[in-house]
Amino acid sequence: MQPSSTPSRPALMDDYEAGQWAVHFEDREPEDLLEWAFERFGTQRLALISSFQAESSVLIDMAWRINPQVRVITVDTGRLPQETYELIDRVRERYRIAVEVVMPDPVLIGRMVRRHGMNLFYRDVNLRLLCCHLRKVLPLQQVLEGLDAWVTGLRRAQWATRANIRKVEIDHDHGGLVKLNPLADWSDDDVWDYIRQNDVPYNALYDRGYTSIGCAPCTRPVEPGADPRSGRWWWEKDAPKECGMHCPIETGGFEHEVEAILGHDLGGQLNE
Repeated sequence: MQPSSTPSRPALMDDYEAGQWAVHFEDREPEDLLEWAFERFGTQRLALISSFQAESSVLIDMAWRINPQVRVITVDTGRLPQETYELIDRVRERYRIAVEVVMPDPVLIGRMVRRHGMNLFYRDVNLRLLCCHLRKVLPLQQVLEGLDAWVTGLRRAQWATRANIRKVEIDHDHGGLVKLNPLADWSDDDVWDYIRQNDVPYNALYDRGYTSIGCAPCTRPVEPGADPRSGRWWWEKDAPKECGMHCPIETGGFEHEVEAILGHDLGGQLNE
């Protein structure tokens, strides 16, 4: 596969500087990193990209306490649980934040549904990745094109593919902007201790046995003690528990299907 064709932006920070900042913030509190981020990038070119899972709830509360003008952006895939929509409204009311909601291209979704049906993701990993790409990855790419830095709720303990994330990284998959992961070293207990101590609004599905929340058809509760992400795409065997928003996914068949839906060869863009 060719290198990413995402247009590069003027270098805001190189890998060496990002590595230095990552070391600097490794043993610091998440609030320290967020405060630095506001000072470095301002409030227009920096945004918290929220999935409205527990980690996002923590970061919204933290960032709002530092700067009430924080931008919060979320991708509405069109298949989210009602509880997630309810939480978005609660966040709007609690923090007076105008949550920016981005949606996938309805034309592309229409082509996919006509070609493969509404619940294509249950039939094949490639079709699940296709659905994730059109509903999540492409809308995210459009959002990130207008930013210099983005904040995520990724944690190393969530999944093997996230074990080596740093608190400050250069996101080469999205044109070289800065990616900040303030909760990288937090545990599940750290997240929930913060939520309880600060009375932070959270998704009601957590009280029903959910431990990782995505689209409604692709998420279910898990048994106590089970891997937190085992409720995501549970029908798949030996497949990545990722959608492509935070790491490139290549399967061959997936790329072919995306090209067929979009009507042209995306080349290296499918790395994003």
